[in-house]
Amino acid sequence: MIVPVHPEDPQPRVIDQAARILEGGGLVVYPTDTAYGIGCDISNRRAIERIYQIKRRDRKHSLSVICADLSSATDYALLPNSAFRILKRCLPGPYTLVLPASRETPRALMPKRRTVGIRVPDHPVPLALTRALGRALCSGTACLDGAPPFCDPYEIEDTLGHAVDMVLDVGPLEPGRLSTVVDLTDEEPEILRYGIGDASLFE
Repeated sequence: MIVPVHPEDPQPRVIDQAARILEGGGLVVYPTDTAYGIGCDISNRRAIERIYQIKRRDRKHSLSVICADLSSATDYALLPNSAFRILKRCLPGPYTLVLPASRETPRALMPKRRTVGIRVPDHPVPLALTRALGRALCSGTACLDGAPPFCDPYEIEDTLGHAVDMVLDVGPLEPGRLSTVVDLTDEEPEILRYGIGDASLFE
């Protein structure tokens, strides 16, 4: 099911419908400030497994946690004061920040280390989704492992529509946009991937 949603002022009825799907263990494709993502309720282990299967992703590659704000990120990640100050500067924004995981983080998201990738996208749709759901999303980029992200919602529907329950459509997104990934588990930040987020904040 592909459903148009306003990119700046998402309709509450559409967001509520998507949140109900997530609560029921379904998967929703939604736009972010980088690319389209595939998300599920972070508390639903079976739905998390479905994302791995759809993306054909090796379990050593972690999925991310989409939070509504910095406050809710502290439910899933341990934030020392130094990391908190950095996050206040760059979130919401196109960053994935690797932090020590809290006890609330599902083990399915931590295949090797007790760390978690936190995202607070600068986009109204995922932020509205997490607030309507009342907790974070487990999420991965809408792509097949090793392939570029899908940018067109109708391409997503053609390729992944059989495996997801809803596609929230804001139209085609600019290709090649990825988040900047930064490891904040040590005293010195380590940039793991350069994306569209300004990496100089961490250098």
